[in-house]
Amino acid sequence: MTYVLGDRGDIAAVVFGDPLLSPPGKDRGNKILWVSRVSQDGDPLLIEARLDGTGAPVTREVPGGPGPSGVDLPKAGCWHVTLRWSGHIDTLKLRYVQP
Repeated sequence: MTYVLGDRGDIAAVVFGDPLLSPPGKDRGNKILWVSRVSQDGDPLLIEARLDGTGAPVTREVPGGPGPSGVDLPKAGCWHVTLRWSGHIDTLKLRYVQP
C-alpha cells in the first residue's frame, strides 16, 4: 500500500487511489486514509496545500479528524501539504498526476 509519512512522523497518508489524479478520475476517487500516531480529540483535520510550495493555498477539511477522506486538488503536480488537527501540525508532499 502506498503511503506518505509526515515530516514530523505524527501522521501518515495511506493512498488508496494511487496515483492521485487531477482532475479526479470518473471511475474512482482520490481516497486517502489519514492515520495519526498522536492523540486526537475529534477536531477536524485541516488541510492547507500549495502547488510546488508556492502560490495561494487550497484548503480542505476532514470532519472528525484524521480518518478516511477523498481529497481532490485543482491541478496536477507536487503539493506541499500542512495538516492541523487536535493541536498538532505536520507537513508532507502529495503528488497528483493527470489522468
